[in-house]
Amino acid sequence: MKLELRGITKRFGALVANDHIDLTVEPGEIHCLLGENGAGKSTLMNVLYGLYTADEGEVLLDGTPQHFRGPGDAMAAGIGMVHQHFMLIPVFTVAENVMLGHEQTKGVRLDIDAARAKVREIAARFGFHVDPDAVVEDLPVGVQQRVEIIKALSRDAKVLVFDEPTAVLTPQETDELMGIMRQLKASGAAIVFITHKLREVREVADRITVMRRGAVVGEASPTSTDTELASLMVGRAVELTVRKGAPELREHSLEVSGLEVTDPRGAVLVDDVSFSVRGGEVLVVAGVQGNGQTELAEALVGLQRASGGSIRLDGTELLGRSVRQVLDAGVGFVPEDRNVDGLVGEFTVAENLMLDRLGGEPFVRNGVLQLGFRDEFAREKVDEFDIRTQGIDTAVGRLSGGNQQKVVVARELSRDLRLFVACQPTRGVDVGSIEFIHKRIVATRDAGVPVVVVSTELDEAVALGDRILVMYRGRVVGIVPATTPRDVLGLMMAGIPAEGTEAA
Repeated sequence: MKLELRGITKRFGALVANDHIDLTVEPGEIHCLLGENGAGKSTLMNVLYGLYTADEGEVLLDGTPQHFRGPGDAMAAGIGMVHQHFMLIPVFTVAENVMLGHEQTKGVRLDIDAARAKVREIAARFGFHVDPDAVVEDLPVGVQQRVEIIKALSRDAKVLVFDEPTAVLTPQETDELMGIMRQLKASGAAIVFITHKLREVREVADRITVMRRGAVVGEASPTSTDTELASLMVGRAVELTVRKGAPELREHSLEVSGLEVTDPRGAVLVDDVSFSVRGGEVLVVAGVQGNGQTELAEALVGLQRASGGSIRLDGTELLGRSVRQVLDAGVGFVPEDRNVDGLVGEFTVAENLMLDRLGGEPFVRNGVLQLGFRDEFAREKVDEFDIRTQGIDTAVGRLSGGNQQKVVVARELSRDLRLFVACQPTRGVDVGSIEFIHKRIVATRDAGVPVVVVSTELDEAVALGDRILVMYRGRVVGIVPATTPRDVLGLMMAGIPAEGTEAA
């Protein structure tokens, strides 16, 4: 089935999320839609899937205009979508999830046998090895994604949209998904693959369309280099390589021993984690999202209450201290979600740059905020960190994601640090901002500060890290050099230790 999008325009108030976009996907083709977060890719696909109604333009299937009132209409027309965050009911079986919303009955009862048969038929056709009676929450993430694909294929989808499908996969699971996409292509499906990962684009794409700020800015060949693709995405030349010399270890150190974090129900999220970081090195905490990395980082700064263990910075125990006390001890922290924990959107750039500086001089003197000093400081940091803003009095919520992240990084790196902790420091930012943030992290490491970075992006972990600590289900699988092969790191992310790894 041939898919055509003609002149699709979608507005949200004054924001033009999609600006007269044309896109054609042929049967038996993998068409990659490449662009940074916020480029408008997902909005475009949500129009295609009936979740949004376009303000202008039309969707055609085999030349016939379509008018979708919702996802049900899109599915009935032969469009299936595999979302980045799975749309599965964890406590249902595979068969129950596949039939959900399209229930068949036998008399007055659900025909679960028909659903099981459908799962087995599709699984056999593509070699998925999925048990129809398995409970979804008991399945590995990669298998859950196959269930999503089976759901789409069970409804005779001829056009398949994969929206950032590798975000929660190990490298091995990503390779398996690429193989599945090739099989689907060979079966005649038209595939739209949304991503911002250049390696994946070049591996499977037949054609590449690049979006930036809601518009198509060009098409590229799968033989294009990463630099060429990144330049199209950002609109300027970008250096993708993180340049750093060998670490020069200093006396400053972070020592974590037997750290344990539990949730309110008593489930262990961080399980007996131990490691050390010396000044002048970057330790990257890697793993598939949801394996305790976030809770570990938040425990380091007091946001998560640890139920056991020790966190010592230069010999001083931090465990049990408040967040304020931890920050005052010289710890800088970039949270995972800048909008929830890192910024106040209604506050100005200047106000956000001094959020944790209200304790005294030079920002506050005799209980009075020193506006002149604050504004001078803000202007310096806007220049130093290349924050693109109309002025320091602009509300930070009006900045792009990359510039918002630069505000957080600028604030945290502008203090006298003894430890720097950054969670997903480049999530949701453009390639140009990634380049800049990486340089600042390396500069902090080179200044002799211990650096802990939490990242689910394996390329980032390898590029930034001097050592990589891999977590799985709350435990340390191993600590390895950043030169460790990707396939070994991928196995570790699945819980399989590598030979010769550093003891946790």
